[in-house]
Amino acid sequence: MTAAGAPVPAGRRPRDTRGDATAGGLRGAAARLESPVTTYYVLLGTTALLVVFGLVMVLSASTVTSIEAGGSAFSDFANQAMFAVLGVVVAAVAAHLPVRWFRRLAVPAFATAIALQLLTFTGLGVTVLGNRNWIRLGPVTVQPSEILKLALVLLGAVVLSKKQRLLDRPLHVLVPFLVPCVLVGLGLVLKGGDLGTTLVLVAIVGAVLFTAGVPGRFFGVAAVVAALAVVALVTTSGNRMARVQAYLGGHCTSDEAASCYQTVHGLYALADGGWWGVGLGASKEKWSWLPEAHNDFIFAIIGEELGLPGTLVVLALFGVLAWACYRLVVRSTDPFVRVASAGVMVWILVQALINIGVVIGLLPVIGIPLPLVSSGGSALVMTLAALGMLLAFARNEPGARELLAERPSLVRSSLSVLPSRRHRRTP
Repeated sequence: MTAAGAPVPAGRRPRDTRGDATAGGLRGAAARLESPVTTYYVLLGTTALLVVFGLVMVLSASTVTSIEAGGSAFSDFANQAMFAVLGVVVAAVAAHLPVRWFRRLAVPAFATAIALQLLTFTGLGVTVLGNRNWIRLGPVTVQPSEILKLALVLLGAVVLSKKQRLLDRPLHVLVPFLVPCVLVGLGLVLKGGDLGTTLVLVAIVGAVLFTAGVPGRFFGVAAVVAALAVVALVTTSGNRMARVQAYLGGHCTSDEAASCYQTVHGLYALADGGWWGVGLGASKEKWSWLPEAHNDFIFAIIGEELGLPGTLVVLALFGVLAWACYRLVVRSTDPFVRVASAGVMVWILVQALINIGVVIGLLPVIGIPLPLVSSGGSALVMTLAALGMLLAFARNEPGARELLAERPSLVRSSLSVLPSRRHRRTP
């Protein structure tokens, strides 16, 4: 019998429409992914989730150290929340700027970053854990190298997009970009002793050069020079050398050595968390056992409190963010947008991979925060500014601006459900 009660003709079977429905659903999902506004909304949503998740984890990981420092349990969280609000405002402004403005900002941003980096060697400079890479401006501490990351992305995108037909000639790459960036920018950061930030800056430079189309033979020479520079920096620092020796020699099996203490307690935190975690706020390692629990080693606290699911969520969010950035790179026809998008993508991903690699013991300890999640005002604001720039690029994808303009605003949508005045009942 059919649904209407009529008999089914002999030799015929009712058609199963479940396969058609599944295929239609897959086609609909694929169509939504191909929408011009997909990149915009994925970038926006993933960034928002990482920032909110980071604020929750900073609050959980910093309560003990905040009290120990003489403040309230919410001191570090309130500071991070303030910078998050500032970063969101900066990102919102950047997201609505025309692309030409980012080209115009490249040189001023680089000059500002260099000027601020020079101030770290004056009386305004602040030394943190052996690195002189901060300046104190009144009650606020600023890290100029975070501004330099975005400045290198913009400057590289501007210069290399204009030199596309001449990139096979070394002088056209060295003189306008590599000399001012490597000798000035990276040199000042290295002079302050911040090897971790320097590695991220080198990754940014490599990303913009590769995306712009610089011939591969240049990268071989650059890799040799970079490797020699890293060896020299490690061997000339007793602290770095001890950490690398402990890492290479496999001696970090107890927390007796100062060079292993942070690594071992980070692994203790992950081990305590097990599969499902001990619960949000219930970490033991944050009770003055794990240094920088709310900053460089916040991933260990995530693993301890939220277990494997918490760490996998973080990895998945960064993976989705990388996909959105890559989508922006391959879909754009503007060389400047492609190069700048690739630079920001590599900046965030390399920094995240180094941070997580350090926490799980795959890399020696390098002081790099987890983007958008770790505590740190300068890093959070500048990362949000860079992602705001990518949102501006995504808004300019073919067809995206028109679709975004057609969407009803939140206020109009809310007011539309309210009865109009003439339809309201009078008492």
